Amino acid sequence: MKGSIRRRSRGSWELTVDMGRDSSGKRLRKFLSVKGTKAEAERRLRELLSSLDKGIPVDTGKITVGALLERWIRDYVLPNTRPRTAERYESDMRLHIVPSIGHIPLSKLSPNDVQAMESHLLAAGLSGRSVRHVHAVLREAVKHAMRWGLVHRNVVATIDPPKTRRPELVPPDADEVLQLLELAKRTNYHPVFQFMAYTGCRRGEALGLTWKNVDFTNAMASIVQSLQRLKGHGLVLQPPKSAKSRRSIALDPETVSTLRELRGVQLLQEMEFAEAYKPRGLVFPGPLGGLLDPSVLTRTFKQLCKRIGRPHIRLHDLRHFHATMMLQAGTNPKVVQERLGHSSFAITMDTYSHVVPGLQEQAVKDFASAMTRVQRSI
Repeated sequence: MKGSIRRRSRGSWELTVDMGRDSSGKRLRKFLSVKGTKAEAERRLRELLSSLDKGIPVDTGKITVGALLERWIRDYVLPNTRPRTAERYESDMRLHIVPSIGHIPLSKLSPNDVQAMESHLLAAGLSGRSVRHVHAVLREAVKHAMRWGLVHRNVVATIDPPKTRRPELVPPDADEVLQLLELAKRTNYHPVFQFMAYTGCRRGEALGLTWKNVDFTNAMASIVQSLQRLKGHGLVLQPPKSAKSRRSIALDPETVSTLRELRGVQLLQEMEFAEAYKPRGLVFPGPLGGLLDPSVLTRTFKQLCKRIGRPHIRLHDLRHFHATMMLQAGTNPKVVQERLGHSSFAITMDTYSHVVPGLQEQAVKDFASAMTRVQRSI
């Protein structure tokens, strides 16, 4: 294919691409207006010719950012991601991206448009972390637009998302957790709170645990599913968050004892309520053996935290408590990663960086003590 450039006015150029002739012999040409320098027009012409040579369509001027996002969600996100992830992407698209820049033609989207959108979201009160997520969603969508031949560069990748400072984790200490567990004995949820605090499991993982995945003989629990609430579907048991989340966790004697007692109570309930009891084999079920609404668990835990004067403690902080206690006790961080089900070692180290300095100090002391013992033995 051949192409040419004609100057229309100052800073404006017309590109012409000769696309051959149709079946009747009529000459086929593609015209495109470009603003900028002659060098920029020449670069654009080269891109057009390259795209046409590869069979990539160039008639994409009418596709808007909103239309791209809808296609990306439909054709890529829904078939390839977990439902909860797809929900989050769709929410960011609908609430934050489309209202701001959804009307802009994809071919005309500029870094300034993206920057202005993110600045507006921050000014409207959205957290830096949330805006970073919006940025990532848009960047991924435009990356796929490049693969589909709709654009030639990812303008979102040319700007930096807002910087965020990870808040330092301040999990409850051992005394506070013991207070909470003692109070929890007056509720129906002491066993699940203890399980979360003593294993570091996520809420959904604990509520998805079944008795067939509890090995009393070897004191192990296998995490193979998670209870989640999905839009339009209610409570659903799903595979774990990631491949690393599917794991086996060693149980301490106290937790094993609590689970044995709980199993006995449930067997008595099955006999007492007879046909009304619908067992699903869950370790921590709701009323009459059904699924336990996670929000009920969170609400109950929040009430307990208020009673001990620590209203800001979250249920998820039991997971942070478990990890922090293990690291402070000298557990290898790699073991902590595997126990928590983090997808990478880097996530564990980043999340619990507040504990690492203390570990290094202890490591130095241990090294010095070892060297002293060696020197004395010589």
